[in-house]
Amino acid sequence: MTYEASSEPVPLPAEQAELSPTSPASRLSPLLAQFAAVARGEHVTRAAAELGMPQPTLSRAVARLEAELGVVLLAREGRTIRLTRAGRIFLASTERALAELERGADAARAEADPTGGRVAFGFLHTMGTEAVPMLLRGFRAQLPRVRFQLVQSYTDEMLARLREGELDLCLLSPRPDAPDLTARRMGEQRLRLVVSVDHRLAGRRRVRLEEVAEDPFVGLEPGYGLRRITDALCAQAGFTPRISFEGEEAETLRGLVAAGLGVAVLPPASVPRRDVVELAITSPTARRELALVWSSVRPLPPPAVAFRDYVLSEKDRLPLHS
Repeated sequence: MTYEASSEPVPLPAEQAELSPTSPASRLSPLLAQFAAVARGEHVTRAAAELGMPQPTLSRAVARLEAELGVVLLAREGRTIRLTRAGRIFLASTERALAELERGADAARAEADPTGGRVAFGFLHTMGTEAVPMLLRGFRAQLPRVRFQLVQSYTDEMLARLREGELDLCLLSPRPDAPDLTARRMGEQRLRLVVSVDHRLAGRRRVRLEEVAEDPFVGLEPGYGLRRITDALCAQAGFTPRISFEGEEAETLRGLVAAGLGVAVLPPASVPRRDVVELAITSPTARRELALVWSSVRPLPPPAVAFRDYVLSEKDRLPLHS
């Protein structure tokens, strides 16, 4: 799930030009600005001064452009020059191309602006209720012009998008161990066994996981870090959980538990519910480590660096309810 913290339209994919050594885009691109400078004023000397280059060099560049196109763009009339009809047609396309290039350069600079650029931030669904809003609120109080693309997803997908450069930072669990990623510990949550209020164990405070080996489980889909942790905890307890329902979001699983459709291993709820009971699990490994992760092989843009540093400074204040 992706949210854009901005009202700006998302640009559509641009039509791609061929970029082989013989393609028009590759051959002509270096000459376009020089031709436009001459064509706008129909004057080589002034254009050369504007571009800061020798007049003969500029004249040769325009001649080369005409040779590449196979058409005359500028008609020489004594000491003056005039655009031909083909020149006017080509100038219109050149101006559009140069204007689009300027817009692209401005957009690229704006994206990397440390005080007003964009941060692509991925995080677990369970962090979206309190922790992430708290971090965004605090950071935006310092740098209100920074925009955010927020992505809620599971660990494997976020790491894939991080490696592709689609995300700058991820708040996830478990902490990955890979040479192309940098991960910093943000805290730890003790996991709970969540049962309905009328479950046979609802009156207990602590439970051994093997006591629910025969119960149906509701769990997150494969690929979620919490699902891997749940499967590992059950394996340590000597059984494979019988998954009756799979979902993508912890609160949905709590609802299924409340309806009596199974039990679940989940982090503590940010807001307690009356229709479920959360029991401590005796296993010392019934916990998950949260980490902030970014690429080790690709530099972060300045606004992402600022947000990373802010998040790390707030790690001891995260509401983990553990």
